[in-house]
Amino acid sequence: MINVTRCNQNPLLVPADVKPSKENFKVDGVFNCGIAKYKDEVILVCRIAESVYNEDEKVIKVPIVIRKKGIDEIEVISINKDEHPEYNYSDTRSIGLLDAKGQRKTVYLTSLSHIRLARSKDGINFTIDEKPFIFPNAAEESWGMEDPRVTEIDGTYYINYTSVTANGAATSLISTTDFISYTRHGIIFAPENKDVTIFPEKIGERYVAFNRPVPCAIGSPDMWIAESPDLVHWGKQKHFYGVSADESWENGRIGGGAVPFKTEKGWIKIYHAADKTDRYCLGAFLLDAKEPNKVIAKTNVPILEPDAIYEKEGFFGNVVFTCGCLFEKDTAIIYYGAADDKICRVDIKIEEIYKALGV
Repeated sequence: MINVTRCNQNPLLVPADVKPSKENFKVDGVFNCGIAKYKDEVILVCRIAESVYNEDEKVIKVPIVIRKKGIDEIEVISINKDEHPEYNYSDTRSIGLLDAKGQRKTVYLTSLSHIRLARSKDGINFTIDEKPFIFPNAAEESWGMEDPRVTEIDGTYYINYTSVTANGAATSLISTTDFISYTRHGIIFAPENKDVTIFPEKIGERYVAFNRPVPCAIGSPDMWIAESPDLVHWGKQKHFYGVSADESWENGRIGGGAVPFKTEKGWIKIYHAADKTDRYCLGAFLLDAKEPNKVIAKTNVPILEPDAIYEKEGFFGNVVFTCGCLFEKDTAIIYYGAADDKICRVDIKIEEIYKALGV
């Protein structure tokens, strides 16, 4: 069994630590953060999920971003459950419709997510900004910005995230050099594609990234790997790894996780997987340093699974989900979302990961 060290101060950030972006909003979650080392600070690039205050149980208020007279603004749609019995309300995160086969399709999200920064000198005690770093725009993110991941390349920090609209969940890219100003580069993977992680250096002459398309007719939510000359235009897609066919911890979906980091044995890729009951765990791949599509080894059991009470209980329980980690002094410092509403930290020695990989 792998030895992991959960931080004694877990959870590091909870919804009560975050000031809502609007007076009539409440913070449902601070979670699934990308990680960056900038100057003398550890910066968490956090996903903040907010919903509209509502005391009427029969009404669901849906916040979306729209564009009016050239300006982006928030519009709140009120949906009365009694007036719309055709909708499915079984998942509090969304409003859905059931098709003829009983499959649920999302027609609205009940929260709106944006990106906000938290800063720390020691990687444990964080102060979160009072205002959003990046707020959704109507064109690409009218339903929100989710699950940011940060890749530093030559002093530029590339932040990719899930950009959600009624047209689906895409992946967009933003870059910054100072975490004050930023440049938008637009959608880099069309819907439905998320859980993108970009390698922190060129491999050969190309940039490389994992992504997770979600097929509707044939196939399953699997990890793919792609190449790019410029971080914006991606191609040469190859299937990388798929969900298991048995009753294992990764038979539901697989993907994303943290940005890979390099060791003397090759690239370590911390990834997430969920079973058919939506229980999320973390695993690891060891990849060839020069050909990262080649798997040297893979963990057969999770290196982290929801065991602590703050991982089992929350907005959506039984979830550990990472978007980033730091590799320092032979230790993988993994920051992760717990139960879809809080941020935690776990430290794992690289020798423990190697042991789990069998290398």
